[in-house]
Amino acid sequence: MNTKRKEILAVYEQGPEAVVTLVTTLYDIIAEQQRIIELQAARITELEERVKKLEEQLKKNSRNSSKPPSTDVFINEKPKTKSRRKKSGKKPGGQKDHPGTTLRMVDVPDEVIIHKVHKCSNCERSLEDIEVKDHEKRQVFDIPPIKLQVTEHRAEIKSCPHCGCKNKATFSEKVKQPTQYGLRLASLAVYLHDYQLLPYERSCELLADVCGCEISPATLARAEKTCFEKLEDFEQQIKNFLIESPVINCDETGMRIEGKRQWLHVASTNKMTCYYPHQKRGSDAMNAMGILPNFNGTVVHDFWKSYYKYDCDHSICNAHLLRELTSVSENDNQLWSKAMNILLIDVKKSVDQIRGMSGCMKPERIKEFEDWYGQIIHIGIEENPQLQAKSKKRGRTKQTTAKNLLDRFIGYKNDILRFMHDLKVPFENNLAERDVRMMKVQQKISGTFRSMQGALIFSRVRSYISTVKKNQIPVMDAIRNAIAGMPFIPTIV
Repeated sequence: MNTKRKEILAVYEQGPEAVVTLVTTLYDIIAEQQRIIELQAARITELEERVKKLEEQLKKNSRNSSKPPSTDVFINEKPKTKSRRKKSGKKPGGQKDHPGTTLRMVDVPDEVIIHKVHKCSNCERSLEDIEVKDHEKRQVFDIPPIKLQVTEHRAEIKSCPHCGCKNKATFSEKVKQPTQYGLRLASLAVYLHDYQLLPYERSCELLADVCGCEISPATLARAEKTCFEKLEDFEQQIKNFLIESPVINCDETGMRIEGKRQWLHVASTNKMTCYYPHQKRGSDAMNAMGILPNFNGTVVHDFWKSYYKYDCDHSICNAHLLRELTSVSENDNQLWSKAMNILLIDVKKSVDQIRGMSGCMKPERIKEFEDWYGQIIHIGIEENPQLQAKSKKRGRTKQTTAKNLLDRFIGYKNDILRFMHDLKVPFENNLAERDVRMMKVQQKISGTFRSMQGALIFSRVRSYISTVKKNQIPVMDAIRNAIAGMPFIPTIV
């Protein structure tokens, strides 16, 4: 301290100019340090925001976002499942008076094997000539040996005794080649590839091991292409039915085609399914699919903005919203998200009870829920005040995740609560998501499609199989009828 005092006095003794020079130098040093502090403060703010984003990403899991359970990483202990289902109080297993599915004896077996009694187990005398008093029955259910059945078609050839003309009978249209596979084998091959999702080579391997036929992947592909061509009218009819339906569920998911990420779109009801692959995810694909441009009912979706380009009623998947509300509650600890979560579940319970009685919700009950909705929105606005723009950059001011979700609940109230006003509208979009899920399984098993045509063939055949399953029609019979040119077509309800 004394040294600094002496240095300052020495400068002072040198005169005013020396003092001015010293002060100016100090000002420059302070200004430079202030600039460094401001830069460091800005960098700290930037890093804090980055850390917050990373923490939010780490906190997202399958319970509070749309991420699948397979992506739940960085968790030392698996969190307890927070199921919304309440305990029923019933014991595990089959309930009283449940019919069950026990294997039961048939009245007329295909084969009977008699186990004879030759001698008495007590005195060992012969019982060969003694009349049988009764039988104890046991039945074994099994499949017979599987082998190809060859049917030979012979066309008669006759010569006319009057003119000598040589005449030959005409073969059936189904018999076109000297040797060929029949409809049952072709339908089984299509079933293995397009329903059980086995790749071509594994399908051929299974047929060789089980049926003993050396079928090639090219033969399987031809059978699939034939089925695809025969289902052209079916696909158009399904699209027409979906257009006339009061409610449809729509979704889209990534699909690898030609080594690139493209998109699979689905539109469905509980009786019909239509898949359509396309390079785009948005309205170009939806227009090409040909359903939404002519649809006037209610489309249920997960808030992908392209759906709002169509002039129809919309319903947002509330299962997605519940997960997002859970994320805001856990990560930001906001009251409005917890209250909104409770409200949506309560509304769903009321709607389910009313739907079971085939009625409609009373106007006063609807008003009660809507008033509750408005009160929660008011709490959310207080917890998420409008941010002021800090810069003159063009575009919208960046907002928090909680504020973005709140804005969705403010702007799309009718679409969120549409299931409360129209009981035909489901609470969530699970139907479309279930239809999409098996297509994702196909990608995991068989990988990418080598061409768009291959994706189109698979999607149309899979649309048919999904529709058949929803209508509880035997799949193998339905595929065989489709290849024969008589596909199943549901009736619109």
